[in-house]
Amino acid sequence: MPTSSASTTDSAKSNGGGVQSLERAFDLLERMADAGGEVGLSELSASSGLPLPTIHRLMRTLVACGYVRQQPNRRYALGPRLIRLGESSARLLGTWARPYLARLVEETGETANMALLDGDEIVYVAQVPSKHSMRMFTEVGRRVLPHSTGVGKALLASFPPEEVRALLSRTGMPAATEKTITTADGFLAALEDVREQGYAIDDNEQEIGVRCLAVPVPDSPTAAAISISGPAGRVTEAATDKIVPVLQQVALELSQALASSGPAA
Repeated sequence: MPTSSASTTDSAKSNGGGVQSLERAFDLLERMADAGGEVGLSELSASSGLPLPTIHRLMRTLVACGYVRQQPNRRYALGPRLIRLGESSARLLGTWARPYLARLVEETGETANMALLDGDEIVYVAQVPSKHSMRMFTEVGRRVLPHSTGVGKALLASFPPEEVRALLSRTGMPAATEKTITTADGFLAALEDVREQGYAIDDNEQEIGVRCLAVPVPDSPTAAAISISGPAGRVTEAATDKIVPVLQQVALELSQALASSGPAA
């Protein structure tokens, strides 16, 4: 009857005026990502507070759409269609960041980069080059291990030590240069410095003759950091004192822009 239909429609709405089932589905996807990408229904029920039948119905829909797949052990894993969405959103994130990176170049004179943590690797998603002719190792699309980069330190500084150790054990810590940190204890000590200083330094650790300064983008929808990189002769201690506040301010403004679904046109 009409009363039943109206009741069903109302119950599908969230308190914020959105569609409750959509909100719940995306919440479950995020919980799966937080759990490492694979979970059981009971785990999702415990963490979300939703009843098992509701979760089962939502997961069945996500499986049918390709955003989740069911493993042979009956657990659920994030599905392959999410990869396409993630790649597109990473490119878009880089596009949104470019005006902010351009400002960094204007104010510091050095090449500006934006990088994300993708699995266990750092991937550069945006860059605005310095007007100086020196070419850096960084380029859009390049993937590197986090332990030898400023952006890697900036991104991992907020991670619990045990998670950092686990990541380093998976990737190894090969030396890119003679100054690369190659022990977990040494890297954790460097992360402590990042937390105390509010910024990260790559001092000839990825490329001899190049220094990078990096800060995380606060409250980014995915772990992100911005950096400047330049010759060690220009990115000196004195220059660092001037550049870091600019980096931090730009990171804050980029964070605010991302929170409002992108910079204004």
